[in-house]
Amino acid sequence: MLRVGPAGWSYPDWAGYVYPSRRAKGFHQATYLAEFFDTIEINTSFYQPLRPDYAAQWVDRVAANPGFVFTAKLWQRFTHDIRPTISGASAADERAVRAGFDVLRAANKLGAVLLQFPFSFHRTGEAVAYLSAVLRRFADYPLVVEVRHASWDSPETWDLLHASGVSFCNIDQPIIGRSIAPSAQATAAVGYVRLHGRRYDTWFTDDATIPAHERYNYLYSAAELAPWITRVRKIAERARETFVVTNNHFQGKSVVNALQLISILKGSKVKVPEPLRQHYPQLEAIADTAPVEPTLFPLAGRKAG
Repeated sequence: MLRVGPAGWSYPDWAGYVYPSRRAKGFHQATYLAEFFDTIEINTSFYQPLRPDYAAQWVDRVAANPGFVFTAKLWQRFTHDIRPTISGASAADERAVRAGFDVLRAANKLGAVLLQFPFSFHRTGEAVAYLSAVLRRFADYPLVVEVRHASWDSPETWDLLHASGVSFCNIDQPIIGRSIAPSAQATAAVGYVRLHGRRYDTWFTDDATIPAHERYNYLYSAAELAPWITRVRKIAERARETFVVTNNHFQGKSVVNALQLISILKGSKVKVPEPLRQHYPQLEAIADTAPVEPTLFPLAGRKAG
């Protein structure tokens, strides 16, 4: 099983790019995107625990696409507020996180939980112990670990994740210094890929005058996507279910690249949001202009024997 979709849906700059400028009464971004994709990565859960009532609402919002599932990022208190021991995050913090995730899981709408660690999280004995403790704490979820420092690119990392039944997140990011390079690892049943863009000039900037969205203001070319098509297919051969998430979100560029990836992987044209076609003429080549119903079935993938 292979799923491709964007990271997040609530961006002011998507108005008129991804979403219609004028929206009908009752319009919701997740409902709209579920017509084009069978997965979206929830990123609000990174900043604060996902509220159970919001999770229930979002399950209802994507009901028209029964094959749709979310993935969700773990609260940053567990990945960025790192202390010498796991006690840095309390039992109450864990309960708050689980409350929202469990609503999605009960509805069979939780495909994976992503633990996104920062570039500053290097592989040390203390870091490995911390990671192992977090993995044990949430072991009942389908976990995916994203690390950004090249010190984690080692057989010991793959062995740790494989032994824990945890997936590795293969990422595309600006390769600056000791940044981890693109890969095609599949350490558990879930395969995972995240494409962040390649804004070398803004990725690590501390210039407060540069808007935060510029970090993700990047559109991948067909030539840049081609190696990832090969990697995704390799991952999908070994994983039961593979997610490809585009995070280069400014002005809908993540949606553009996600649709291009789906078209290439399916070998067919795809339904494209009309506002997006107007801003990105390169989508004309892959746009299915025939009226179609919202996506009902995810991309077919292969399971390794």
